[in-house]
Amino acid sequence: MDWSVFSATFVTIFVAEIGDKTQFAAMAAASQTKSTYSVLVATILALALAAIIGVVAGTVMSKYIDPSKMKVISGSAFILMGTWILFKS
Repeated sequence: MDWSVFSATFVTIFVAEIGDKTQFAAMAAASQTKSTYSVLVATILALALAAIIGVVAGTVMSKYIDPSKMKVISGSAFILMGTWILFKS
């Protein structure tokens, strides 16, 4: 295992998720039930599945798209989604 890649990925994802809508959704779900263990497990599994999809998609796409272009594409998609969320009625 490449610990520098692991560390950089962990910190990046952790910081990106703090205050994210996923965290707020988990807090809302936990506040509405006494079964916080179920909310915790469901949240972990959902995030794990989303991460698996992202890693697999990134691995497949890296065979066809240059990594520097992938940064531009993913950054642009992020900005477009943020803009759409900001201005949707």
